[in-house]
Amino acid sequence: MKTSRLFFSAALLAAFVSTAHAKIERLVEKTFTVSAAGTLHVETHGGNIKVAPSNDSAVKITVRQRIRADTDAEADEILKKLTLTLEQSGNDVTASARYESQPSGFHFGNWPPVQVDFAVSVPASFATDLKTSGGIVQVGDLNGEVHARTSGGNIELGKIGGAVDASTSGGNVTLAEGRADVKLHTSGGHIGVNRAVGATELKTSGGNITIDSVENSLHASTSGGHVRAGIVGSLKGDCDLHTSGGNVTVTIDQGTPCHLDASTSGGNVSADGVTIAIEKGGSGKSRLAGDINGGGPLLKLRSSGGSIGVKVR
Repeated sequence: MKTSRLFFSAALLAAFVSTAHAKIERLVEKTFTVSAAGTLHVETHGGNIKVAPSNDSAVKITVRQRIRADTDAEADEILKKLTLTLEQSGNDVTASARYESQPSGFHFGNWPPVQVDFAVSVPASFATDLKTSGGIVQVGDLNGEVHARTSGGNIELGKIGGAVDASTSGGNVTLAEGRADVKLHTSGGHIGVNRAVGATELKTSGGNITIDSVENSLHASTSGGHVRAGIVGSLKGDCDLHTSGGNVTVTIDQGTPCHLDASTSGGNVSADGVTIAIEKGGSGKSRLAGDINGGGPLLKLRSSGGSIGVKVR
């Protein structure tokens, strides 16, 4: 009986693996003509979303349906339970894919049995509102606002002219440039920003935060990684960088005025090439506070388990 059960389990697993890898792909394409800046709304369950800028006055959508089926007939039956919406309202365009609710009970494999990816080109002036429950979100260089949500994939953003609000529950978030206010959040990945012109807020529960060029206020917090930031020119607002388990490293220009307040519970604070009127602590100690180059916006640095370093580039 034991051998029989093992044989049955192995056969069932083999059948499941075979079914999981059997995929049929279908493509759907549609183009909408727009006359001005609008908003692209995309929502899918488990699929990827990619948005790229174009030079024409059109929104072009390519839908890739990846169906876990062995035959075209089986794929057709699965697609009957998928609601695919591609529609236009004024200059706004909506693309969504929704599958019927998952039945109760135990089921092998992922749900739903079809993954729908969207690849869309829009005028560069467009804004975007993007949601996926587990895929990757990619957005090219756009001038409009970007709202992006994914439950388990990476978010990759280009040079964005409008406000950015993006979050993922388990991936990394990268931004080439944010020219307006930026909010980036991940529950378990890293955050990387090349340039932040507007006020910026970055938060991760378990990764590193790296921002090469800070030109405005910055609030960056991680529960388990390092924080590194490069401040360009004079700060336009207060900056607050915090980590519970790593190091904090900040680079400033020669002559940048600010008020430094740095403290760590597990390392020391160093200041290399910085002219500071010390009010509390000192370089090489666990606390260092004072005006740099006559004082200015607050530069608050905190670490619960690492060291803090401030240096001139």
